[in-house]
Amino acid sequence: MIIDLYHGSEKIIQNPTTNGGRIHNDYGQGFYCTQHIELAKEWAVSEDHNGYANHYTLDLNGLKILNLNKDYTSILYWLAFLLQNRVVNLSAPIMVSGMEYLQTHYPVDAKTYDLIIGYRADDSYFSFARSFVNNEISLQQLGSAMHLGKLGEQIVLKSREAFRRIHFESYEIANHTIFYIQRSQRDLGARSSWQAILESDDLDGLYMRDLMRTAPSEEELLMIAGTADL
Repeated sequence: MIIDLYHGSEKIIQNPTTNGGRIHNDYGQGFYCTQHIELAKEWAVSEDHNGYANHYTLDLNGLKILNLNKDYTSILYWLAFLLQNRVVNLSAPIMVSGMEYLQTHYPVDAKTYDLIIGYRADDSYFSFARSFVNNEISLQQLGSAMHLGKLGEQIVLKSREAFRRIHFESYEIANHTIFYIQRSQRDLGARSSWQAILESDDLDGLYMRDLMRTAPSEEELLMIAGTADL
């Protein structure tokens, strides 16, 4: 199976490398892409500079893929992996305990995968994650929040084999006067919806303290989720 990928950047990147990118990115060092050119253009621009949406094709056949969005329980693996890689300000004891619990019970060994699929933890998503770990919202509310504003799913190349399979096709210029505003509006819409979630109560939901106290299995979490859809 061959898919199209796009990478938003301030420059044209014809030859992605395994040592590119920041170590403290969402899923560690890797090449971060999306299947949506509009999102790539939004990620490429700054307030006063244009960028580029680099277009690639990638052959998935034989690659080992970790999908952190595939079901209801995957969000906990996503969160544990995110907290493992990002620099996090742990402002309360519950956050320290929550982070330790997640990393113990939902560990992710990215070294065994060629490709990772998961949510892009920009400022909005990172705020959502912090709120759950800080016991402010339920797991069900976090699951709903991940779709707010359609802020984006990313595909990250991790292994040498994945980089061997990716091929540069072309690029398009992303105009900052269009796509910076578009990105800001998308984020604003998510934050507005998020505020409504924060102001609501989920009395029957599963919170961080509940998770640590009862340590439910993945099967039990799926039963709790019911028809919840990430």
